[in-house]
This record gives sequence, structure tokens and C-alpha cells, in this order.
Amino acid sequence: MTSTEEKATAAATGASATERFRTDKQHTADTSPERVSLLARELLEAVHGIIRKHDVTYPEYDALKAWLIQVGADGEWPLFLDVFVEHVVEEVASATREGSKGTIEGPFYAPGSPEFGAEATLPMRDGEPGTPLVFHGQVRAVDGTPLGGAEVDIWHCDDAGYYAQFAPGLPEWNLRGRITADADGRFRIHTIQPAPYQIPTDGATGALIRSAGWHAWRPAHLHMKVSAAGYQLITTQLYFPGDPHNDDDIASAVKPELMLDPRPAADGHGVDVEYDYVLDPA
Repeated sequence: MTSTEEKATAAATGASATERFRTDKQHTADTSPERVSLLARELLEAVHGIIRKHDVTYPEYDALKAWLIQVGADGEWPLFLDVFVEHVVEEVASATREGSKGTIEGPFYAPGSPEFGAEATLPMRDGEPGTPLVFHGQVRAVDGTPLGGAEVDIWHCDDAGYYAQFAPGLPEWNLRGRITADADGRFRIHTIQPAPYQIPTDGATGALIRSAGWHAWRPAHLHMKVSAAGYQLITTQLYFPGDPHNDDDIASAVKPELMLDPRPAADGHGVDVEYDYVLDPA
């Protein structure tokens, strides 16, 4: 195995995701005590209901406690929550949008990636493995107005399924960048096609997956945050047809509207994909 494969453990990945969350996310919400009480009570009532419904035993309860402790010890709460919970939060948060569909951010976003103009090649290693991919499109408002100067913040894993900053041995900004669309809202990005990957399984989340008889696979996807002044930011992922895990994504993040239509590149080298974004007003 490569050094990246040897060292990209759940604990290391979890620690990176936890530290990134602590650094980049605002942890406090402007939420009233009444709202906190409502949500906390209903969550606990749901847990109590499951215990009563299924006659949970003390050994099962102790196993749950041990597992919850280990999730924290492994630093895997960002991984666990983003894989198993975030898709429902996103569904509720974007229910009234008229524009493009969004989906989960996931645990591997890193803000502050290099900035580029409307046509760019993402940072990558010399001889970066993988199929060359050109991703292009246009950013528009819901009324069809082109959004010149819109930003497409893109990140994705490499051909082995690893993300820069969350697996060792990769350059800091490998396959990450922020592209500013031209006056007509158009952009063109040169990169490589990402691979499907398993979420890390050697930690507590993996133990749950094995115990439940689930798989740990995510289909290949491109991540994007697309924004423009005066419009709602949209966080999304785009998927490739034919991936065996499009229909059973462990993170439940695939939507039909997010499926790409890859075509052979004009020069016969790699693939070409086009996808337009439509943003709602803020």
C-alpha cells in the first residue's frame, strides 16, 4: 500500500475532521432556550420510545455507551453525523428553494482554497493519477439572469479516494480551488475524475457498520459550493452514472437532479461534463 493508504486511518481522518470543524464552523446558534428544550426533549423521547419498543437490555445499553464513548475518543462525530444525519438537515433547510438542488457538505470541506479565474486547472501532483475531466457550466438566477462573478468552490477526492488535508502525503490544496465565473456566469474547470471510496472503517463508525451488516461506500462525486452576491449559497455534490453505489450511498446524499452526463472529451483524452447552477435570491 502507499503511505497515504497506510496512514489514512479513521482516527487520523476523524481527528482532522474534528479539528477542521472546530476551526471553521460557528458552534453557537442563535437559538432560544424554548427551542433547545423542545428539540432536546423530543430527541430523548424518541430514544426512550425505541428502548421501550424493542425491550433494550442492559448489555445492549452498555454496548451503546461504550460505542458512544469510542466515537468521541476517535474524533468521529463529524464523520458519523455528516454521513448519517446531515442529509435530513439539508432536506429541511432547502425545502423552499426553487433553484438547483443541494445536498450534504460532508466532513471534508476546507475553506480558503486557491482562487482562479473563469477557466482553471485545479492544483494537483505531477502525473496525478486518474481520468482527465473537464467540468463546465453556467451560474444563473432563477429568472435566467447570468450571474457574472459567481464563485464555484470545488473539492473532491483523488483517484484512490483520498482528500487533501484529511489524508497524509497529499499537497495541502490538491484537487481544491475557487473559480470565479466570467461576466456571463460561465466557468470551466480542468481536473481528474474522482473515485468511489469507503468512509474510514477502522474506528467506531466502522464498528457500527460491520455490526449492522451495512456497507461503507460512497459513490464517486464532485463537491461544490456555488455563491453570488445577493443570492443563496448552494452546497451540492454531482454524481456519475453507472456507479454501483448511486442507489445505496451510505450517506443518502444522491439525488436524480445531481446526476452528470459525461461525454468523451473533444480531444479524445478523458471526459467532459456540463452542469448549470440556478441560485435563489437571498
